[in-house]
Amino acid sequence: MVIRRKRILEKLVSKNQGNKRLAQAVDQLIADLEQKSFATRDELLEVRKDADRVYGGEFYFFDLHVHRTLVFIQFKENQATIMWAGTHKEYERIFKNNTNTIEKWLRERRLLN
Repeated sequence: MVIRRKRILEKLVSKNQGNKRLAQAVDQLIADLEQKSFATRDELLEVRKDADRVYGGEFYFFDLHVHRTLVFIQFKENQATIMWAGTHKEYERIFKNNTNTIEKWLRERRLLN
């Protein structure tokens, strides 16, 4: 699978320099996504138990160590796009633990039809 906007994860690791567990978790997420092609949600959950679908079967949050990452997955094109990465506190501030807020965030960025 091809990963787009990987720079967001690199920036997260750089911002948390010295956090080896986070760096390892990010590296593992990248490796899991690059090495596999997920045709179904079950296949994704088999490899990544921390995947949490949040909208329409294409958007997932992954719980990396103490961070959460929103990943846009297009299964038909064998592509994953990193949409956002930050701490759980930032997640709560931006997305308010609310699917309606997540949907609004995605619509504002024209990521939903």
